[in-house]
Amino acid sequence: MTTASTTAAPTLIGSVQRALRLLEAVGTHRDGAPAKQLAREAGLPLPTAYHLLRTLTHEGYLRRENGVFLFGAAAERMSGRAVEESRRSRLNDALTRWCDVIGAPVYCAVYREGEIELVAVADTPEAPAVDEWAPFPETGHAHALGQCLLGQLDERARADHLDRHPVRPLTRYSVRDRQAFLARLRSMEQMKPVIERQEYAQGTVCAAIPVSAGAAVAAMAISLPLDQQDQLRCAVEQLQREVSSLLRSFMFSISI
Repeated sequence: MTTASTTAAPTLIGSVQRALRLLEAVGTHRDGAPAKQLAREAGLPLPTAYHLLRTLTHEGYLRRENGVFLFGAAAERMSGRAVEESRRSRLNDALTRWCDVIGAPVYCAVYREGEIELVAVADTPEAPAVDEWAPFPETGHAHALGQCLLGQLDERARADHLDRHPVRPLTRYSVRDRQAFLARLRSMEQMKPVIERQEYAQGTVCAAIPVSAGAAVAAMAISLPLDQQDQLRCAVEQLQREVSSLLRSFMFSISI
């Protein structure tokens, strides 16, 4: 005698399914659609569609304008978060891969709303990231990422940043004052790697490259122990190739 094994079907909520079909129907119309059309496309009786549309509108997932239904603020927030999470995941995956390929920690930072923001770091136990022993956003003059970002700003934005975060030496290798720092920025070649040696953390060398990502002011960087500094130039050139490949493969936008 044989027995057939059965798997219990999941419990499905019909009203949720119908509401989702309505949302999918709304999403196919950039300029919105009336209730009758949405009901037809979702395969729902008109009274049911009206009830669900009113509920979704009340909850902010839809809005009604001039007789048509469009996505509301709640749905738009969900969509925005999904896009942002996808970009963040893609960025983290790229940095992790580069860290493995290059054999060095990889960093990504942006200049946003007047501040330096470290948005992602990938490292390994064998190649650990530099400890943030001094506040990273306030010490841009001392690390390669900050120098690279500040070098991309116009004079007014750069002056505003330095007014709020004055130049001060962090190690005996750091730039000593604002004038010396500005002179260094003027000597830098546009879109070329920025290299600093032991200016933020003693025993560490870093290199950063500017990243063209739409209107964003962004940069990527790597760090190495001082005793490996002869490998820095080769490593940053490898990072440049990896970033260039990423930019060619899809529309890369840093909006994290």
